Amino acid sequence: MCYDIKASYEAQLNRAKRKGDLIAVEEIMEQLIPFTDLPLHHVSGFSHPELLIYTDDSPEFPIVATWGLVPQWVKDEEQMKKFWNNTLNARGETIFEKPSFRQSAKSNRCIIYIDGFYEHHHFNKKTYPFFIQRKDEKPIALAGLWSEWENPETKGKMNTFSIVTTEGNSLMDKIHNNPKIKGPRMPLILLDQLEDQWLNPVEDDLDKKKIQELIRSYPEDELKAHTVSKLRGKEYIGNKKEISDKVEYAELKF
Repeated sequence: MCYDIKASYEAQLNRAKRKGDLIAVEEIMEQLIPFTDLPLHHVSGFSHPELLIYTDDSPEFPIVATWGLVPQWVKDEEQMKKFWNNTLNARGETIFEKPSFRQSAKSNRCIIYIDGFYEHHHFNKKTYPFFIQRKDEKPIALAGLWSEWENPETKGKMNTFSIVTTEGNSLMDKIHNNPKIKGPRMPLILLDQLEDQWLNPVEDDLDKKKIQELIRSYPEDELKAHTVSKLRGKEYIGNKKEISDKVEYAELKF
């Protein structure tokens, strides 16, 4: 799964910077960044942070969205608050089937740029957090789904998103060994050359198949991982830069 991430200004601006659009970068910094929770050295999706997402409607200029997808059919704020903890992730294999995600899978896909993500390893009834990133340490492009929800009571609108997950690769097989979950999982990381394809419109079954073909594990030899300090409990240092620094655990042989 993917419930913990690191997202810096630099990573979130990656798409605009890569396109060489300096005006867009400046506008994002001035108009959008102040409305996000960035920088996020570590954040849990259960706190529902606000990040930038690049959508199929606006592939070059991001929007601010809250982590935890709220479908358009959610009837009120009370139901929304009960609902969105269950939509932090969207299982890639079933996004076109599940009621919570199928409309977004068809017409509202997005990309979320992050520095890396955290995952827990289980050993001797204890958990050990790992930080996973690209070997070249460039931003990671995560495939996502998004939705604009209008509160029927206040008429206020909110953009929300979910991170798509897929089967874990061999690296994640070593790390993500939660006994309560069948098989390792990982976020759907898009190869650089396939990012734009994730945002392509779905108009027929062939388009749908092309999207489904993108849902696969990221090459394990393109990622690296190391253990970090605790992300939960009394030892947690909070959203500080050093949270992603390497920490050795003598009892853990990895």
